[in-house]
Amino acid sequence: MSSTLTNPVLPADALGMRLLDFNALGTQCLVKFKQPDERKALEFAAEALGWIERFEAKFSRFRPDSLVSRINAAAGHEWVKTDRAMEELLDIADGLFTRTHGILDSTMLPLMQLWNWKVAHAALPESNEVKATLALTGWKKVQRRTGGIFLPIAGMGLDFGGFGKEFAVDSVAKIARQFGIKDALIDLGRDIYAMGGNGSHPFWHIGIEDGNKPGNCWGGLAVSDLAVSASGDYARHFTHAGVRYGHILDPRTGWPVTNGMRAVTVVANSCLEAGIYSTSVFVLGTREGLHLASLARGVEVCAQSEHGIDGTRGFGKWLVKSA
Repeated sequence: MSSTLTNPVLPADALGMRLLDFNALGTQCLVKFKQPDERKALEFAAEALGWIERFEAKFSRFRPDSLVSRINAAAGHEWVKTDRAMEELLDIADGLFTRTHGILDSTMLPLMQLWNWKVAHAALPESNEVKATLALTGWKKVQRRTGGIFLPIAGMGLDFGGFGKEFAVDSVAKIARQFGIKDALIDLGRDIYAMGGNGSHPFWHIGIEDGNKPGNCWGGLAVSDLAVSASGDYARHFTHAGVRYGHILDPRTGWPVTNGMRAVTVVANSCLEAGIYSTSVFVLGTREGLHLASLARGVEVCAQSEHGIDGTRGFGKWLVKSA
């Protein structure tokens, strides 16, 4: 998750909105916000970008000198010292594993590397390869003590990609509030938090991508002071022997999800919360996934599968007809 954090804040538009556009966390990011004072706007931008840079430097598995990379390199060999920030992320990972009954598992790195979606797949991994790699995963294998962590099997590895961007979105929203910003749209690779309104309305309009027609939206959401997160295989998938394989892996099997899901959109009070359930519902499928989401307070879900669209009862209150 390398980053390019040098883009300046663009001047305010006719609605008073400023734009901060940059690459980070392995994706395109933008922050639209209203702050009339140019100096305060630049101070907010510097603080937000600085936080993201520090976050990547410590938690990106793509940086060989990050703390995550040091933990992974020591797997099967030795304990690694952790600081307060790492302990916070590990506590979140532990909580997400429990809440999702193992669907969100931060030890999935070996399987992600086996499937490696950055290269073309002429053939699928052999079943014995998947089984052997699956044995290197499992959050319950991770050993922790105060100020330290140990991955007991060589080849194990941590990856916080399952919730890292969502955590970052919430953190940037917190920074915005500290700078007195009330209206902002924080969008880190389509993980979104909408604060206040867009300058012309007391809300933000977020499109809902059509999982069966990538690049098109079948509807939209009008939200304020809420987060929106989406999961889908419409952007990264391939078909082999008549079976569609997406990039989202099922930690129970080690194989990509093939349950007919196309896209899941979640509205929640925090982006971390929204991300938890967008991924979990996608992996579990409509029936089991919506049941899991129904147990969480303030979480509303729309699930699109090859069979149609379903969702929780409260999702419709934010829907608008067109994106």
